[in-house]
Amino acid sequence: MDENKKILLVDDDYDILEFISYNLSKEGYQVQTAANGKIALESVSQFQPDLIILDVMMPEMDGIELCEVLRKKPELDQTVIAFLTARGEDYSQIAGFDAGADDYINKPIKPRLLLSRVKALLKRSGKTSSGSLSNSKIKTFGDLIIDRSQYHIQIKGKEISIPRKEFELLDFLTSEPGKLFTREQIYLKVWGNQVVVGDRTIDVHIRKLREVIGNDYIQTVKGMGYKFVEIGLNK
Repeated sequence: MDENKKILLVDDDYDILEFISYNLSKEGYQVQTAANGKIALESVSQFQPDLIILDVMMPEMDGIELCEVLRKKPELDQTVIAFLTARGEDYSQIAGFDAGADDYINKPIKPRLLLSRVKALLKRSGKTSSGSLSNSKIKTFGDLIIDRSQYHIQIKGKEISIPRKEFELLDFLTSEPGKLFTREQIYLKVWGNQVVVGDRTIDVHIRKLREVIGNDYIQTVKGMGYKFVEIGLNK
């Protein structure tokens, strides 16, 4: 059950840590807190959280830098990372997604909404195949292999681990090669109706995917959405 999941909170504001920790602990979650990035790094490998919620602006090590370091740890491959921040600028969100974040939670946030967002985020964690975007655990398109059970992809024999949200986006687009998926369909399937994301969220994740698998495989249909072009994999 979600209530048994582990959550790490990282924020230099004691009041915010106390508020979030209290509400999550009351629901049965195992919660650990850290006042800055360095403290978080000292405990994260042993704690093995399912979800990490961290502030962007922190002393010692800011949230963006911390996220980049966390994403390099193999033991956190299945951990969901979300930024908790009052900053709503596009550049801040883009930097967060570039660093490997899965989502954003804006503060201040009411307890009931916080719990709803946390439950939605925790549905993304773990290696189980229940609720996956596709039934097949392994999909092959020429030199591209998508392993849904391990959340890994292979390009020309090279295994690559990508952030969870980018993986789920690729998994969805490849569920029906050649089909145009509208932005609304992508938002609903990949992020869900409980998660509010910015207008550029999909664009950022598409750009990051193209950096890994190349520019030819995902085609933009201007004003409508995106589609996965299977023939491009044979080039």
